[in-house]
Amino acid sequence: MFKILVCSMLAISFILKVSSQNLAPKYSNEFLNLGVGAEAYGMGNSVVADVNDANALYWNPAGLVGVKKWAEVSFMHSEYFAGIAKYDYLAVAHSIDENSTLGLGFIRFGVDDIPNTTQLIDNNGAINYDNISSFSAGDYAFYGSYARNLKITGMSLGGSAKVIYRQVGDFAKSWGFGLDFGLKYKRSEHFSFGLMARDITSTFNAWVFTLDEATQNVFLQTGNDIPENGLELTLPRLILAASTRYDIGSKGIYAGGELDIDITTDGRRNTLIKMNPLSLDPHFGLKIGYKELIQVRGGISSIQQFTNIDASQYWGVQPNLGMGVGFKGFSLDYAFTRLGASDANYYTHIFSIKLRLDKPKNAEK
Repeated sequence: MFKILVCSMLAISFILKVSSQNLAPKYSNEFLNLGVGAEAYGMGNSVVADVNDANALYWNPAGLVGVKKWAEVSFMHSEYFAGIAKYDYLAVAHSIDENSTLGLGFIRFGVDDIPNTTQLIDNNGAINYDNISSFSAGDYAFYGSYARNLKITGMSLGGSAKVIYRQVGDFAKSWGFGLDFGLKYKRSEHFSFGLMARDITSTFNAWVFTLDEATQNVFLQTGNDIPENGLELTLPRLILAASTRYDIGSKGIYAGGELDIDITTDGRRNTLIKMNPLSLDPHFGLKIGYKELIQVRGGISSIQQFTNIDASQYWGVQPNLGMGVGFKGFSLDYAFTRLGASDANYYTHIFSIKLRLDKPKNAEK
């Protein structure tokens, strides 16, 4: 039954993909592919097979069954381009029983205080700085997730429903809806495997533009097209993952790693393996730690090819480093990473915290 369900969803997604190529631009809703949690960033976002905390509602909802406490809270904050763009994430997971878990999550990626200069020049052709106003551009996503252990030992299944809201000042806004499904299989204490199907039935965003007459005139006078209301589709993305972990001696020291392969379906991308309509983007991470107290991480992602000004080409990667410390239900994680695989020095610091909470005593009565 489960195999039939998965095959049916993949078939439906393929049909939608083929019939909607013209409606599905590349990099649609790309803010949802940035990743969450400094722990994942330090691993090159290679955590789909190993994730087992509140962040699983994003990476692989099947991993939510790893939340054993009554509740777990995760929060992340990062800033990009010298603080111009801010990225925040909050998630709460609640363990219903030993076999099932619920999760709620929220993501915001936004740029605030953007100058609106469309009315800088008045009707007489004079520059009037008093006409400059400001607006914000924000992308929001709300997640609701559920995961459950299956009858097969070590296997779990999970799903996330997400509502997306995107707004650009008073000019444009959109509402969208999509579904993610995940599967996780822990083969033994050393090996885990994961499958994440993001936007499995395609994610739909309906855009509505509200431009006053003055703004429309500015668009026309500057040679720009006036945007029209429409539908935007985000096509499915599959992530295949395998992870491993081994103890080193008997002193609580361990080492592990994970390899993930992102398979996009929206056409030829600048990835290691470029095809049409599929492109494959592998990334991997390594970690070494001591019990649950400290962990050091490293990863490679965004393997891409670039062209120099003389038309010669070279390969670039995105390096990632991180570490985490934990004590009695509290974890603090840090990652240092570059934005993309180019030589541009757009580095950023990412921090996240996790709290594991026991059931309140008054709720046990």
